Amino acid sequence: MIEIRRAGATDAAALAELAAATFALACPPHTSAEAIASFLRDVLAERNFDAYLADPDRLILVAEDAEDAEDAGDAEDAGDAEGAGDAEGAGVILGYTMLVFAEPADADARAAATIRPTVELSKCYLRAETHGRGVAAALMTATLDAARARGAAGSWLGVNQENVRAIRFYEKNGFVTVGEKRFLVGERYEDDFVMERAL
Repeated sequence: MIEIRRAGATDAAALAELAAATFALACPPHTSAEAIASFLRDVLAERNFDAYLADPDRLILVAEDAEDAEDAGDAEDAGDAEGAGDAEGAGVILGYTMLVFAEPADADARAAATIRPTVELSKCYLRAETHGRGVAAALMTATLDAARARGAAGSWLGVNQENVRAIRFYEKNGFVTVGEKRFLVGERYEDDFVMERAL
């Protein structure tokens, strides 16, 4: 059984492990192992997730496999304004999203995303074995619901221009390409599309 819930402070280590298992899936083939390791160390380590989880302008949701958890019922979707319950650690985390409720820090993204107030879909990662199981769709629905509940009128994201699978998924969920920006991985800048949708 898949549960969608808000991540809590005790999830930082599991989120860092998940990030290490999934970040490379979104990178273009030319991305070096050293660049990926650098990004994981500098942006997606446990200490980073500790800070993200403590930041009131960020919201992390997780999709969790609670099938074998003894206390899975405690993690059931509460249907609250955040779109998910707050119980922690009931099962294996299969994917996560992170919303950032702030103006885009990147100048190109700020110019391309025109709907205000806006929220960035900063992270959307799932384990490879979940692809095609509907987990991503459920997590995206809960994430967009949470963004609306916090008052956002639009959402934007950056996606590598070579990540065709992700682009198709975002288009299926109502995002359209509105611009381009650059994204630093290790010491190399990658080319991203900026995508946006109304909420």
